[in-house]
Amino acid sequence: MGVSNLLNTRTANMLELVGNGKIYRVPPYQREYSWEEDQWEDLWNDVQELRSGPEERHYMGAVVVQARSDREFLIIDGQQRLATLSILALALISRLGDLAREGRDPEANRERAAALRNRFIGEKDPASLVESSKLRLNETDDPFYQDYLVQLRAPLNPRGLSHSNRLLWNCFRYFKARFEQADMSGSGEVLASVLAEAVGRQLLFILITVEDELNAYTVFETLNARGVELTTTDLLKNYLFSKVRVGADLDSLQRRWQSLVATVRAERFPEFLRYHLLCAHPSVRSQRLFKMVRQQAGTDVEVFALLDALEGRAELFAALSDPHHGFWVELPEARPHIQELNLFRVKQMTPLLFAAWERLDSGNFVRILKLVRTLAFRYSVIGKLNTNALEPVYHEAARAVLEGRARIPADVFGILERIYVDDRRFQQDLAELDLGRRTQGKKIARYILARLEQDATGKACDHETDPGTLEHILPENPSADWSEAFPEKLWSESVWRLGNLTLLEPALNRQIGNATYAQKTEVYSRSAYGLTQDIPDQVPEAWTPAHLEARQARMAARAVHLWRADF
Repeated sequence: MGVSNLLNTRTANMLELVGNGKIYRVPPYQREYSWEEDQWEDLWNDVQELRSGPEERHYMGAVVVQARSDREFLIIDGQQRLATLSILALALISRLGDLAREGRDPEANRERAAALRNRFIGEKDPASLVESSKLRLNETDDPFYQDYLVQLRAPLNPRGLSHSNRLLWNCFRYFKARFEQADMSGSGEVLASVLAEAVGRQLLFILITVEDELNAYTVFETLNARGVELTTTDLLKNYLFSKVRVGADLDSLQRRWQSLVATVRAERFPEFLRYHLLCAHPSVRSQRLFKMVRQQAGTDVEVFALLDALEGRAELFAALSDPHHGFWVELPEARPHIQELNLFRVKQMTPLLFAAWERLDSGNFVRILKLVRTLAFRYSVIGKLNTNALEPVYHEAARAVLEGRARIPADVFGILERIYVDDRRFQQDLAELDLGRRTQGKKIARYILARLEQDATGKACDHETDPGTLEHILPENPSADWSEAFPEKLWSESVWRLGNLTLLEPALNRQIGNATYAQKTEVYSRSAYGLTQDIPDQVPEAWTPAHLEARQARMAARAVHLWRADF
């Protein structure tokens, strides 16, 4: 369904947003206020520019709200902007009050302050004379906003405020100082026009009104919001908290949610949730996450059941991205495989690793790690095959493990074998490998060379800690001495081929630079790296494209047994 069918969209200025008794509420557990001086200054500069001409307009971006009634709305996206504009308005109203107390056109300035307050902030209750507000922030920020900022009261101990409350207070002080310093500060009429015209009429928003949480999520994904505004994690959180009504349960949910998100990190939570769901579903698109959560967690009992399941996998998920994570202290043999999977930047096997950890013993879990590391190297790193085919297969394997149909690693390999690149294809792919100049290619080159070196010499050679540098036999910037063996048209095609690369001590590498091949071989013979020592023996006189191809073919043949499944 197109987005146009899900929402009501129009352009609105600030006065239209807050007019006609409208009330905007930030959902209770949405994130706290987070704008800082850089964002305040940008807004101030925008407002100042608008003062140069009444016909000027400035777009503030989209504000997404969910209608609760014709006058009450939940702010799904845009709370940082609306909160900041409200605080700017309060700072200006406070400045008008200062002018009145200083005796500068007191009656008119008090009247201006009252009119602007009614228009932008809210009205006084006729019985209690307490100011109400058109904007309600979340449960952390709203008490401070209502009791201090809306009432124009200074906190007794600003240093004791929570981080977000302190940001709110500093925002008020920032705009109050700007109004005191600006050239219009002495004129209540000019001051009032800043709020009534520049802020009220010349700042424009794309107001998007949706009817329910699902449509809000769809709009959010379409807009692909960035920065300090609402995130996918916030939307998912808001939905889950909306299903829990009992105060004690909300407190428990809040504590557990904070711990969960701290473990997996907020920016990675949607990825974590997707891999969790992929254990049960063959395909989970990022755009359908919210809909799937709604189907799975429609009641408070189901919300806590989902939380239980996520908590059970959170620590492993975090550890899969960090070979030095404390999770691996008692399973150090897993670390090399985790290190390599992170180097390869592959994650499609995550559902299978969830399942293997939950159903298999630690020894078999490590064997699964080794298997998926080998699969990833052959399929993605060297073969560069279509990764879209991986997730359904890994889902099938995860499901089989969770349901007890795959009890040992050999059973798992039986399912994964279809994405295992065979020896012939793997050797051919590696024999043709060009790593390229990018950082990732250089890391993969060091990794392959270190593994080949260790296999050839029997000496430990870790690609991350070994001091050896990448040496290009044909230099990256070859001199004319190389042109006979490598015409210029072959340079770029040859420099980053695996067969043209070797490991060399940094001091020796600095000695040879762009030297001739004869000069290089004299240095290679003094290297402690076995692969490098062999070069003068294998190619004693001149380095040619044919020699490069032959060396890479030998490397590829050796690699077949290094990256091979045990089954």
